[in-house]
Amino acid sequence: WISMWKRYSERVRLVKLLLTPMVEVVEFRVPEGNNKTVFVWNISAAAFEEEISNSLWKTFSEFGVLYSVRVCRNASVADPGYYALVKFFSSKDAFLAQQMCNKKSLFQDFPLKVHLCTRQKAFQHEAQNLSSVKCQDLANHYLGFNGWSKRIIALQNISGLDESMTETQECSVKYLCIVEILLRDHDLCSRGVAVAEDLLKNHKDPLEFVLKTRKVQKYAVQKALSDAFQKIILVVLENGKVAAQYRPVQEDTVDSLSEEDLQGLIQVNDLSWMQCYLDEEEEPVSELSFHEELEENA
Repeated sequence: WISMWKRYSERVRLVKLLLTPMVEVVEFRVPEGNNKTVFVWNISAAAFEEEISNSLWKTFSEFGVLYSVRVCRNASVADPGYYALVKFFSSKDAFLAQQMCNKKSLFQDFPLKVHLCTRQKAFQHEAQNLSSVKCQDLANHYLGFNGWSKRIIALQNISGLDESMTETQECSVKYLCIVEILLRDHDLCSRGVAVAEDLLKNHKDPLEFVLKTRKVQKYAVQKALSDAFQKIILVVLENGKVAAQYRPVQEDTVDSLSEEDLQGLIQVNDLSWMQCYLDEEEEPVSELSFHEELEENA
C-alpha cells in the first residue's frame, strides 16, 4: 500500500509539473502572486539573520532571478528559529525551487520545509514599478549582457532658477531625463521619461548646488531607465528562448517623436512630468553611477 501511495504521489507531482504553463510572461514590475513566492521554514536558530539571508539568496538564485529574500524570527509561541519568504519574478522558477528544495538540508544540518505561499492576502492595486537596478538584473538574465543597450537622449535642467531670487525664497534643482533602451535582436526600442527634484536650503551656496545637482541627475536617469523598461514585456517560451514585446502603459508620444523633436520640445517647454512617480519602488541613488552612464553613451 505504501509503495502504491508513493507511486501515486510521484504521478501527481509529474502531472502538476506538466500542467505548469510552458509560456510565461515576465514584466519589469514588482512581482505579485502567491505562485511566485516560496515559504521556507524550519530554519536553524544557530545562525544570524544576515547569514541566513545570504545562504537563501545563494541557494534559490540558482533557480532563477530573485526579487527579494525576507527572513523573520519565529513567533514566541513557536520553537526557536526562523522562517523566510523568497520572491521570484517567475512562477515556473518558484515552482521548480519548491520541488527541488523541500525537505533538503541545503545549508544546515537538518531539512528545510519549502512550500509555495498560499496565505498572502491579495489586494487589488496597481503593480509597482521596478527599480532600475533590478530592471537591469532582469534584462541581463533573460536577454544577456549584450542583448540590450541604453543611452541618455536628454538630461535637461528645468529648474527655472533666477539669480534675482533671495535666500528666503524656496527653490529647487529639477531635471528632466529621457532614456532610450534598444533590443537589437528583437527590433524593439523603448523610451522612458522622468523628472527628479530636490529642494535647496540656500541656492546661493555653490557646494550645496553642485551636490544636489549630481544627486538629482542620478535620480532622474534611474527613474527614466525604469520607466523605459516598464513598457517592455518578456515572453519566456518552453525551449528557453525569449521574445520581447512593446506595450506602452498609456498613450505615449515620447516614443513616436524623433530625437530632434524631443530636444526642441524640451527647450521650448518647461515640462511637468510628475506622473512618472506614481507607485514606484524606492531606489537608492548610490546604486547607479551617473558618470558611468554618460561615459557609456558618449
